[in-house]
Amino acid sequence: MKLLKPSWVSHNGKPIFSVDIHPDGTKFATGGQGEDSGKVMIWNMAPVLREEDEKNENIPKMLCQMDNHLACVNCVRWSNNGLYLASGGDDKLVMVWKRAALIGPSTVFGSSNKLANVEQWRCVMILRNHTGDVMDVAWSPHDVWLASCSVDNTIVIWNARKFPEMVTCLRGHTGLVKGLTWDPVGKYIASQADDHSLKVWRTVDWQMDANITKPFTECGGTTHVLRLSWSPDGQYLVSAHAMNNSGPTAQIVERDGWKTNMDFVGHRKAVTVVKFNPKIFKKKQKNGSSTKPSCPYCCCAVGSKDRSLSVWLTSLKRPLVVIHDLFDKSIMDISWTLTGLGMLVCSMDGTVAYLDFSLDELGDPLSEEEKNTIHQSIYGKSLAITNTEAQLSTTIIENPEMLKYQQERQNSAQANTAAAGAGPESSAPKVNSVMNGESLEDIRKNLLKKQVETRTADGRRRITPLCIAQLDTGDFSPALFNSAPILPSGSSMSNQLAPQLNSDSSPGQPSSLGLRPNQDGMLTSPPANSTNKGLEDNNDGVKSSLLLTSASKMEPMKALDSRFTERSKATPGVTSAISSTAGLTPLDSRPKDGISALKDAKTKEETSSDSEDKMAAINKNLAFGKRKPELLMDGGEVVEKRKKGRPRKDKMAAPIPQSFTQITSPPEREPSKAVAPPAPAVVLKLPTPSTQKSFSLQVSMEPSVFLDVENEMSVVAGSKLSQLRCSRDGRDWNTLLPSPVIVAAGSSDVLAVACEDRMLSVFSCCGRRLLPAIQLATPVSALHCSAHFVMVLTAGATLFVWDVPKQKALVKNESLLTILSGADTTVSQSLLTQQGIPVIGLSNGKSYCFSSSLETWTLIADKGDSLVQCADFRSCLPSHDAPVSSGPLAVMQGRNLNAGRLASRLSSTPHHLQQSMTLAFLENQLASALTLQSSQEYRYWLLIYARFLVNEGSEYRLRELCKELLGPVHRSAASSWEPTTLGLHKRELLREVLPVIGENLRFQRLFTEYQDQLELLRNK
Repeated sequence: MKLLKPSWVSHNGKPIFSVDIHPDGTKFATGGQGEDSGKVMIWNMAPVLREEDEKNENIPKMLCQMDNHLACVNCVRWSNNGLYLASGGDDKLVMVWKRAALIGPSTVFGSSNKLANVEQWRCVMILRNHTGDVMDVAWSPHDVWLASCSVDNTIVIWNARKFPEMVTCLRGHTGLVKGLTWDPVGKYIASQADDHSLKVWRTVDWQMDANITKPFTECGGTTHVLRLSWSPDGQYLVSAHAMNNSGPTAQIVERDGWKTNMDFVGHRKAVTVVKFNPKIFKKKQKNGSSTKPSCPYCCCAVGSKDRSLSVWLTSLKRPLVVIHDLFDKSIMDISWTLTGLGMLVCSMDGTVAYLDFSLDELGDPLSEEEKNTIHQSIYGKSLAITNTEAQLSTTIIENPEMLKYQQERQNSAQANTAAAGAGPESSAPKVNSVMNGESLEDIRKNLLKKQVETRTADGRRRITPLCIAQLDTGDFSPALFNSAPILPSGSSMSNQLAPQLNSDSSPGQPSSLGLRPNQDGMLTSPPANSTNKGLEDNNDGVKSSLLLTSASKMEPMKALDSRFTERSKATPGVTSAISSTAGLTPLDSRPKDGISALKDAKTKEETSSDSEDKMAAINKNLAFGKRKPELLMDGGEVVEKRKKGRPRKDKMAAPIPQSFTQITSPPEREPSKAVAPPAPAVVLKLPTPSTQKSFSLQVSMEPSVFLDVENEMSVVAGSKLSQLRCSRDGRDWNTLLPSPVIVAAGSSDVLAVACEDRMLSVFSCCGRRLLPAIQLATPVSALHCSAHFVMVLTAGATLFVWDVPKQKALVKNESLLTILSGADTTVSQSLLTQQGIPVIGLSNGKSYCFSSSLETWTLIADKGDSLVQCADFRSCLPSHDAPVSSGPLAVMQGRNLNAGRLASRLSSTPHHLQQSMTLAFLENQLASALTLQSSQEYRYWLLIYARFLVNEGSEYRLRELCKELLGPVHRSAASSWEPTTLGLHKRELLREVLPVIGENLRFQRLFTEYQDQLELLRNK
């Protein structure tokens, strides 16, 4: 160990209260008393480290002096990224300094030119809120917040991403607050004050988590500062100025339960400052000998009023070194270099000492990766924001555009963090099992400590069973669980979690702790393995991923129960479907009830005259399980108020399995019994609607068009006439048809009606007949109009689509037999897109569209597809775009699309497998949107796909995508490249994709290359 006291570091003999070394180790700052103001000085580190630099006249020692503080400066701290310096002083202000461009060497006012400032540091922000001297300032990990504490007994948390915004003010100390330290994991901040207490505050809701007073009760007298420190592994917090058997100590507080069993003893007077080395060490291996791997340990320096300094390793019982009488007055502050081998100490006597250690003395520092591994194992999350962030932060940004996107990305990340209030976690999309820095394991442990007891009438004790989540990550899928999780001890977390949970509902929707009415009325039944007694008690179908019951006044189960009854009132008439996703047995589907229920369902189905769209909505809502039939609950009445005691089995809502073969395509009428002209002998595969006396429907909203059909209104010469009346924006027209109309459809451009004699007539919206009557081979099963296209699905399972103005068939007599595999598969849904593309949804969960360009059936959605359920692209969803929920692809896939439905169950699948599945799924989505010619959805999925490729770092695919969008720079006869796709300009799409690529520094060459080519093309 070397010891040096550079005499040139001084505030002209005035006390130096604080010292801090810049993260890059090239400079350090001191703060203290100036002539008639507070003084902050920035010094060059080189002359301290190397003697030859000290002697070299050309190497400046002082870099900058700032006299803006009106009174003594008590604390200076560099931000973790090294861009800012924060200082707090007796003038009640916190100033934030940033380096400015050098205009020229400015001399310090009133001094000889020797003291010219080499660097220019400007005060960019003054934070005013404290009403007393500011004693300490501290930056949180990743510089999300800046905390300052004062003799006004408060701690103020500032939003470091949006100065001078104040996040909160922590009140609770009854004495002068003189020290602050952040937990390296970002979950707590600790403060120590003259009121003989050390308080730990949670960053989740800024409430006090622990108040530790025992070690400080005997403390007499005061110290100027109480600088406490948190160990780099987050396990220990060491305080200043504690007493043990009337001897001064530095108290060690363990994170686990805030136990105070150990301390550092030996100083003769009060401890003023404790500072942990930022590195975690392991024992130095002797040359060649393979000693067994030792436990990692931390290193801590303690300074005291007795003018001595001690350095401790947590692996040793005694201090590594003690230096007595280092100064003439009390030690005020300690700062380690980021390498962990150098340390600066400052004192009230106005001098600074530098200590230089060797690896032999301290040990081998762990690398960042090893440190992150330790954090991963203890807290389930890494310290680094993302794995590449650490390496990339040193990458030089070569392209100004790239810089812009990098900054935008940081800003949006900051905005998210500020909104989620979740500290560094929110910028780590990959780790989901951590709730605001606390792994589910922690939550589970805490829950087990607080068991909830009730007494039965006869005085026996009953312990209420708690439903503890399985430890899987990714259970924050809002798809599974559209509500804020119910958290232990009623902590007010809902508001911070809202941004994460609402991601797939309307943005910014306020989320309360109750269950929000779920958009599609789906409840997911609990996994079979967690059906413990507690769950049977409240037979609610919610996934038990985060039902952490609060240990509050009311019995947890009742609390949950009332929530569900409220919910069922909140969504009246929504036919909730309990989706039994692959292999999750619903709680109470006993076969015997199942059979009788099936009969009910059939009879109900045939008599029901539900409106078409309601039925379609139900179809859309039914998620197709892989093995189980669907379960339909009676409208909204899923849960009834429970009586006390065990519920009787038959009281439970018995699920009614729904037989799919019964869903007739327009489910309004019974199968046709009307006599039609004898049809050719064709096997009728699809059900047809029956004839009604009269019916009316609205075919278009904008402009509003209504159709009224009256069959057999008059008999002329033995033939029965039917009348078709249409009103459009108040103007009516009518026409007569010689045969009863079975089904009608229309759009804002055309109207189509199919009659009992298998004739199809098409009219304009003003009543002109546009096409001659078309004779069909078999009766119509479904009829759709969209824009100027007409689609007919016949009972003989054939499909036609016509383009009316061009009088041309786009799809002619195309058989559905290719897709109707299996005896009981029927069509459950059919639609025609605005582009004239027919889409057929089958009862087995698959949806097809007929591509007239490829002349084949193409699969666009499969609800049983494991890719859909396993793809996890939540981190790639655009924040600003609302998801395209009205496009044909979204309609056919329904809410089934929710990202990562099974991702939670598959959390054990290796990352590369999940990655490949997600990739395959996103490519399927792109291809489907292309076939459906749905340009909005194509753009939406293209951007998600690009963001996924960027996040996962797959450069080949990304390059191919960019190449396809850019096309050939020079036209040639050979190139078959089309400049547009679905009416979107490919190069415009590339302009949207580039900012996404710009968010990952790894691809800056790719970014620059395509950016330049686009510029080139734009200027051509």
